Amino acid sequence: MGQSLVKNYIHIIFSTKNRQPLIKPLYEQELHAYLGGICNELSCPVLAVGGYIDHVHILCMLSKNIALVELIKKIKINSSKWMKTKDGSLANFYWQDGYGAFSVNPSETKVAINYIQTQHEHHRNKTFQEKYRAFLNKYKVDYDERYVWD
Repeated sequence: MGQSLVKNYIHIIFSTKNRQPLIKPLYEQELHAYLGGICNELSCPVLAVGGYIDHVHILCMLSKNIALVELIKKIKINSSKWMKTKDGSLANFYWQDGYGAFSVNPSETKVAINYIQTQHEHHRNKTFQEKYRAFLNKYKVDYDERYVWD
């Protein structure tokens, strides 16, 4: 019987709905651990999870047994429900509809991990939108500014 051998490193990025600053420092690390746990449960081993007050980054290995869109759907649904249980002020916590997902060369995973782990530093001078546009341009992704932030 043949083998299906897969090793896809995926850098996933998405924000809170309307980029609301709802990822409070009190829950940030716990949220990141929860997101990583979802990935691990779905056989998508997580290498790093990080972010800032209005978005998250996840670097994981995409399992051969789940489509990327299904992984992200499960991550968003479960973590959104979980966040709402943490604090009454998070009753309207939602993730944006869209997301970015970018392949990472295996030799560049340390660079991606460092970038994800230093999000607070990156966002001292630049907004999520500025950094996200930079990703889209780096990967030569065509996008429509009217819809990219939904």
